[in-house]
Amino acid sequence: MYPIFRLIKERICLDRSKLGLFETHVSRHICWPWDLDPWMELNNGRTLTLYDLGRIPWSLRLGMIAPMRENRWGMTVAGSTPRYRRRVRMFQRFETHSALIGWDHRFLYMQQSMWRGGEALNHVLLRLATTDATGIVAPQRLISAMGYGDLPSPALPDWVQAWIEAEAQRPWPPMQAACPAAPATPRTDPQIAPKIAGRG
Repeated sequence: MYPIFRLIKERICLDRSKLGLFETHVSRHICWPWDLDPWMELNNGRTLTLYDLGRIPWSLRLGMIAPMRENRWGMTVAGSTPRYRRRVRMFQRFETHSALIGWDHRFLYMQQSMWRGGEALNHVLLRLATTDATGIVAPQRLISAMGYGDLPSPALPDWVQAWIEAEAQRPWPPMQAACPAAPATPRTDPQIAPKIAGRG
């Protein structure tokens, strides 16, 4: 079940100060018994859910929510790659850090990480898509609606560019060898070349 009460806590305890576009939002959490897997550590799926709880207040402090509501836009995770390095045990406290990296003509790119006592526990790279009824909205439209005008994205780091290129090579539909009844020739991943609202 989605942790609704945790989400409410994040909203109630939210730091209301405005966050700069590339500044980091920090949220604090505890690993509860219902977050554990059979090996008595933070479940990897729950880790991604807790990252979700970091993105919601991050987007509020960044000033994304108001223009998205005004324009009836949505936001979805269009891809993510986590890296796990240290276990999180029951009742351990940790911080989640969330920050924007930049954008291209299709997606926003952000990273999140969990920390305990100055040590990094895990990390995730994500691409986010702003959407409306006709498809994906160009990120620059969201950035402009947030009050930053035509501010260009900083150059994406090499490791992010390499991830984008690797994602572009993944076949879609996936796992064709395991599904011989499916079409033999994979199509282009629809996330790689989506229709962008407002573009031809």
